[in-house]
Amino acid sequence: MNDYERLLASLSRFEEQAKLKPLTLGEALDSLHGSAYALICLILVIPFFQPVPLGPMTILGGLAFSFLGWQMWCGRTSPVLPKAMRDLALSEEAWRLIGHGCLKIVHFCHKFTKPRLYRLVEGRQGQRIGGIILMMAGALMAIPFGILPMNNTLPGLAILFFCLADMESDGLMTLIAFGWIVVTILYFTAFFIGLYFLGNEVFEYLKI
Repeated sequence: MNDYERLLASLSRFEEQAKLKPLTLGEALDSLHGSAYALICLILVIPFFQPVPLGPMTILGGLAFSFLGWQMWCGRTSPVLPKAMRDLALSEEAWRLIGHGCLKIVHFCHKFTKPRLYRLVEGRQGQRIGGIILMMAGALMAIPFGILPMNNTLPGLAILFFCLADMESDGLMTLIAFGWIVVTILYFTAFFIGLYFLGNEVFEYLKI
């Protein structure tokens, strides 16, 4: 069974289990039996693909991705989530939406991904590179922007392309993931610079 088949089977199983009672992330991910980081990250990142800030959920998610990235960097084969994230219970409808989003994205991206630039995705080096992507993207996502649109979407895109790179052994997707990290940093920097100049203008106005 390849990663796509495993993803489809897992999401269908989660939705069925959630019909009986809300299924926690910990229960769902434990049933994956140490599957690839990419599969777990893909399931976790879908809720963050919306332009509005998600408040504490964004911070918690960002820290979880950074923690997963650190585990990859250290060479752990079975990822572990923080307890607060593991205990998050999702309804049948939530799992259905996550499953629909995952499959729609993966089906579209599968059209242009293919194995290439293996040095960026395979072996210990590929694992370390993936860990760096998750740690950086998670850290950026965890920055507490209460009013900034797309503060969770842009680093989420970096995580998505890491997932595609890992699932398809596609080093080009790794480069694109780093590209989204750069875009996120530039976007946040522009926001801080704009906020700084706006603050100066307001201060000068109040002085008058």
